[in-house]
Amino acid sequence: MSLRTRLLILVIAAMLVPAGLVGLRFMQNRSSDINAALTNLAAAADEIAGDLDEKIQGTAQLHYGLARARDLDTRDKAACSAFLSEVREEYPQFTGILTIDPDGSLFCDSLRTNRSLDLRDRAYFKQALVSNRVVLEPVFGRLTGISVLQIAYPVRSDAGTLKLILLASFNLRKFAEFHHKRLLAEKEVLLVDGKGTVLVAPSGAGWSVPVGGSIAGTELFRFAATPDQESFHELTDGAGRTHVWSVAARSPSTRDAGLYILVGRSKDGLVSAANRRLYEDLAILAVASLLLLAAVWILATVSVGRQVGRLAAMAKNLGRGDLSARIPPPHPEGELGGLMTLLNDTAESLQQQRAAIADLNQKLSQSQKMEAMGQLTGGVAHDFNNLLTVILGNSEHLADQLAGNKELHRIAGDIATAAERGSDLTRSLLAFARKQPLRPLDIDIAGKLLDMEPLLRRSLGEHIECTFSLDADLWMTSVDPGQLATALLNLVLNARDALPEGGKLTVEARNTSLGESDLDVNGEPRPGDYVMVAVADTGTGMTPEVASRAFEPFFTTKEVGKGTGLGLSMVYGFVRQSGGLVQMQSEPGHGSVVRLFFPRLATPPAEDPLPAEQIAAPDGSETILVVEDDDMVRAYVENELKALGYRVIARSNGPAALDLLRQRGDIHLLFTDVVMPGGMFGPELARQATALRPGLKVLFTSGYTQDPVKTPDGVGDARILTKPFRRKDLAAMLRAALSTPSR
Repeated sequence: MSLRTRLLILVIAAMLVPAGLVGLRFMQNRSSDINAALTNLAAAADEIAGDLDEKIQGTAQLHYGLARARDLDTRDKAACSAFLSEVREEYPQFTGILTIDPDGSLFCDSLRTNRSLDLRDRAYFKQALVSNRVVLEPVFGRLTGISVLQIAYPVRSDAGTLKLILLASFNLRKFAEFHHKRLLAEKEVLLVDGKGTVLVAPSGAGWSVPVGGSIAGTELFRFAATPDQESFHELTDGAGRTHVWSVAARSPSTRDAGLYILVGRSKDGLVSAANRRLYEDLAILAVASLLLLAAVWILATVSVGRQVGRLAAMAKNLGRGDLSARIPPPHPEGELGGLMTLLNDTAESLQQQRAAIADLNQKLSQSQKMEAMGQLTGGVAHDFNNLLTVILGNSEHLADQLAGNKELHRIAGDIATAAERGSDLTRSLLAFARKQPLRPLDIDIAGKLLDMEPLLRRSLGEHIECTFSLDADLWMTSVDPGQLATALLNLVLNARDALPEGGKLTVEARNTSLGESDLDVNGEPRPGDYVMVAVADTGTGMTPEVASRAFEPFFTTKEVGKGTGLGLSMVYGFVRQSGGLVQMQSEPGHGSVVRLFFPRLATPPAEDPLPAEQIAAPDGSETILVVEDDDMVRAYVENELKALGYRVIARSNGPAALDLLRQRGDIHLLFTDVVMPGGMFGPELARQATALRPGLKVLFTSGYTQDPVKTPDGVGDARILTKPFRRKDLAAMLRAALSTPSR
């Protein structure tokens, strides 16, 4: 018997026992996989039920909030419907939100259909008449025919009298479709009410009962109604296909609603994955066995010592980190030669990965540096604007006092000019960090574009043909004019860079209405009426990969030093801050078009306010509470207000100001900084202050704020005065704030 044969026999004998153990382990794994799939089926059902319970609780919280909204406490049906329509846009999971009068008639609804409905026959209405909590009922919508979960909440007066019933129709079909997609379509979702009516039917071919049909009296419904008897249930249809079903544990919400949530999967699909894994594992075992036998055969016939030595040397070099090491040819045939080639390829791949990692580390370092700069600029701008407020204000004071000395008066004016330039610098820093509050105005975009036309044409150069196409009678919109100009200039300069050999550029503005199918660049629909501004060029265009990342911060295809990658990201952030959306189309060789959509004003713009010089009145006599943490700024503001004739009380933080407000004494206006140390910012101070004194007027001031200042409930039309500010701006804003009628 040859050596090769003896080695093969020994190897085969040695492999029998481990092969048997591995095969047994494979079978155990198959059984575990099937059990895990069943457990996953039950977990999926419970997860869907938990999600529905969260949606119900969330709707209840929404009802509690809406019940206290003043917009619903009205008999103006159109205004009420408009308010509910706005709420519905924020909660697309509802097919509609409406209010029902105590007599059962529909009053207002989010669909604005002005329809008349008598809802006295609905079970949820009858329960809501005698209940003080949320009432649930799964039904089919009368207009849409869609299965919905009606979530009703009776709104009662303090005396307990029913004022109205709030109703939100939660879309069960969309809810089931979402979870069906989330489950990768491997599992079927079935929703049934307590009578056995199918609310949402599975989409698989094995299901025959349509939506609206009944499975009452069937084996599946009995299983759903008594889930504690067994964890899973198998059901075979007329075609011989077997499905495994699991029913979700019923929560208090689903029990009140009378809902059963079942998740099913074909039995073949349930076990196919486990069988496939078993076959793959057995195949791997067989291949490994054959390779081992082949290796023994080669080792028995060919001397491998030298080749193994070459492999060991290569491994040693790699272990020392020398990724440039290679096994030189010639390479032997067979597995050893393949292993040598593999090691060489691995070393080459590792060497390339090391270079890529070094490049990524450099880019990451640059990105972190830019992020740190952005965070730093915000803090610097805040402190710098406080200093500029004192410098600018005192320079004005000096200029007034030194009016008789031309040289000193000129120096004081130079100080004020330098302070204003410093203010421009801080605005640039905040724009870079994307933390500058917007100052929207009700404007005609067409007029703004016409004003910018000379600047845009000069920026393009004579080699580019520029056309403006502006529709007549554009809707008014609320936009920050300065940020709009910056955004348009960014787009035009990008188009210019894409037209190195010349071409055409078109700036277009027109009214448009968007629907659910019109998406933002991030895939989000925002239907409504907009004023669209588009910049189109016939330049080089972008590949789909580049276009998909064009609005990412710091992403740029320009050469180093010729672009920061912030232009389009700043444009996108500005448009979204303005309540609009951005769309882009681009194709290599066919140019690009970027469209900016700004929301149409729902109401006509208010009349222009009087100029600051006319509003400002130096003979004010009201009492003003100044809250400012910076000592120099506080002292400056206090002196200026006294010079304007006001009585001034100053505090350095919010708690101290609240202590003063709790005492007696007239205080007509709260003048507070937005960002202050100690945990209480200006908006929170204003909220608590107006709660203590409902007629108190509020004027904010800020040199920097992370987010736009949102007026708290109850404060009214509070204004904000941006630091640094001149005396006339302070006087004008004070009179405007004090002149605002109380709500």
